[in-house]
Amino acid sequence: MVEERSYRLGIAIPSSLTVETADPKLRAYKVGQIARAAALFRVSEIVVYRDRQQPDAREIVALLRYAETPQYLRRHLFGKTALLRYAGVLPPLRMPHHMVTPSLEEGQYREGVVQRHNGLTDVGSDVSVWVDVGATSPVPMAESVPVGTRITVRIYSRDGLFWCTPEQSRYYWGYRTTTSPSLHRPCAGADLALITSVEGEGMEAGSLSLLGERLAGNVLVVFGSPDRGVGSILKDEGHSISEYSSVVANMVPNQGTATVRTEEAVYATLALLNVADISPR
Repeated sequence: MVEERSYRLGIAIPSSLTVETADPKLRAYKVGQIARAAALFRVSEIVVYRDRQQPDAREIVALLRYAETPQYLRRHLFGKTALLRYAGVLPPLRMPHHMVTPSLEEGQYREGVVQRHNGLTDVGSDVSVWVDVGATSPVPMAESVPVGTRITVRIYSRDGLFWCTPEQSRYYWGYRTTTSPSLHRPCAGADLALITSVEGEGMEAGSLSLLGERLAGNVLVVFGSPDRGVGSILKDEGHSISEYSSVVANMVPNQGTATVRTEEAVYATLALLNVADISPR
């Protein structure tokens, strides 16, 4: 397993990501490409910001969250909804917290859901809740956590039985999906906003090395909509790129197509950012 990055990496995508895709199955597939790229390149957060062209982000958000959730937890956390009708086309992400076996080992990190508070039990009076961690049976936990809560735990042995306790993994553990009513808000909260634009500086070896030196704190990679750039979207909100600590970059210079789709730009950008992250300083 690969450890978390030394900085927090997020991406911002518009609620209009799928506005040009009428087929709901293809929309789900497109969202799945974003989820796959985020998992592949260890993204911590996907921010879906509101774009007036298509302000309803519920489908995108539901699909992203569903894809990130381990399969054994989905029945606890997602009910039947039309938003997930075509979730079956989402690619498997196979992140560390997805790839679990029924057998438990001491020291393992697991993702779980609190199932129920304990009443009478023969395990011990200090059991507070039981947690489904993808094992053959739920695991007891002494800490009191509300039923239905998704939680990261670590497995330990006590009196010949497996227990768990809340503890964050030091490994890459997936992304979380959030929403924003504007693009300005997440950009303003970033230590570095990497703005992707066809009008930006073309990335080459020297530029990537310099970019790598700035990767610290909260880094946000920002993508525009299918037909509007980041600058135009910010202008509509009464803001400009110059307000932020930012780098404006063309991550697909000399493109051989008239346009670069958002999901393509996400892959290209995160791949180059990954190179910048490991380049010699």
